Amino acid sequence: MSAGLIAAAVVAHTPRIGIEENAPPFQHGLIRGLRELGRDLRAMKPDLFVLQSAHWVSTFNWYVTAHAVHEGVCIADEAPDLIPGVPYRRAGDPAFARSLAAAMRDGGVPGTATDSEHLHWDYASYVPLKYLDPDAEVPVVVLPTVICSDLTENRRVARIVQQTARALGKRVVFLSSCALSHAVERGPERWPTPERIDMDRRFIELATAGHVRELLDWSPIYCRAAAAEMGGRTISGMLGAAEVLALEHGAVIGRQYGDYAQSSGSGNANICLTPAA
Repeated sequence: MSAGLIAAAVVAHTPRIGIEENAPPFQHGLIRGLRELGRDLRAMKPDLFVLQSAHWVSTFNWYVTAHAVHEGVCIADEAPDLIPGVPYRRAGDPAFARSLAAAMRDGGVPGTATDSEHLHWDYASYVPLKYLDPDAEVPVVVLPTVICSDLTENRRVARIVQQTARALGKRVVFLSSCALSHAVERGPERWPTPERIDMDRRFIELATAGHVRELLDWSPIYCRAAAAEMGGRTISGMLGAAEVLALEHGAVIGRQYGDYAQSSGSGNANICLTPAA
C-alpha cells in the first residue's frame, strides 16, 4: 500500500488497564485485543501512529505534538491510585507534526505544533500504546480533542492527516483513543444501560462489516444518544479516517479485537478498519 492512511482504529484506554497486573478480569479482553491489534498494525509497517486522545482536552486549538522524543511520566490525574506515575519514551515526528499543523491552518482549522518540554502525556495517550507497540517501534504524533470543534471538523482533520501523509510519503495509522458510550458512573463493574449497549453493538457491527457510509450517516444520532465520549468528537476522527480509506480504496473491512467491556458505565472496544484489497 502506498503512502497515506493505511488503517483507522478506535482503541480502549480505561485507566484500570494501565498497570496490567492490577487490571480487573472483566477488562483482560481489552488488553488481549490491544496486543492482537498491535501485532497486526505493526505488520503493516507503518511509519507513524497519529493518536487522537479523548483525555488531552484543548478548548480552542488543535495542538500537534512536534517532539523528536516523547519522554516523561504519565499520571492519571483523575485516578492517581490507578496510574500513579509510569515512565514512557517514544519517538515523535517533528517534520510531520509541523506539516500537519500548517495543513490544518491552510484548511481553515486552527492547528499549532508544540514541542513544549513540559507537556506530559495523559493516560489515553499512554495506555493503548503500551500494548499496541510495547517496544516503541513506531513514532507517534498526538492530537487533542478540541471542545470548540464539531463532529465534522474532527472528520476533516483526519482528511488533513491523509493529505499530509501523502505529501510526505508516510504510511500512517490513525488511532482514536476513546470509549464508545460514556455515561460514566461510580463502580468499575457497571455496564452502560441496555439501550446504550445496543447502540454500541450496532456501531461495532457496522464498523466490522465495513459499512462506512451507513456509520457516518448514523454517527450524529449515535454520538448524542449513546453519550459517546467527548460528545463523539474523538471517535469522529477515526470515522473520518475510515471515510478516507473507503473513498481511496472502494471498500474497507473491519475487525473487533478482544472483548466489548464495561468500565464505570462506559462501553469499550478495540475496532480497526483497513482497505479491503
